[in-house]
Amino acid sequence: MKRAIFLALMVALVSLPTTSAFAASAAELDSDADDAIAVFQKDVNGADVFLKQSAGYLVFPRVIKVGIGIGAETGEGVLRVNGRSAAYYRTTAGSFGLQLGAQAKSMVIAFMTKESLTKFLDSSGWKVGVDGSVALIDLGAGKQIDTHNIKDPVVGFIFGSKGLMYNLTLEGTKITRIKKE
Repeated sequence: MKRAIFLALMVALVSLPTTSAFAASAAELDSDADDAIAVFQKDVNGADVFLKQSAGYLVFPRVIKVGIGIGAETGEGVLRVNGRSAAYYRTTAGSFGLQLGAQAKSMVIAFMTKESLTKFLDSSGWKVGVDGSVALIDLGAGKQIDTHNIKDPVVGFIFGSKGLMYNLTLEGTKITRIKKE
């Protein structure tokens, strides 16, 4: 039984790249990122000021995670610097342990200093917890960002979650640059 569940999970994960989790082009990914930022700014007071204060930020409009003991998550996003798309990235993570379910969510990872953004840009593949620490903030609708209390150089936000997944972390997430046309 466990083997059948594992195989079903792996089939679902292999099919993810052909689903709407991935934008077909840079233009579509940019549009999806614009939509995700609009939701972030609408649902979280102070989000627009916070993003303007950052040196740059990654937007992952849709990250899909599935897991039954063994889990995986993936999604594509865009790095915005000075309000413009600078590069495209894929986030991937695997996990083992207490987890069950499936979830789609949006993520914003903000680089609050030029040094943290430069370190990210200079890496060939950036792994959360190894190459950089991300202070994770899970904000529901109507919450407010207090920019005076956030002192971390890299801050991550998860919002717009749909589905049910017991497990919330960015630890071990790998972010790699991809080419989009």
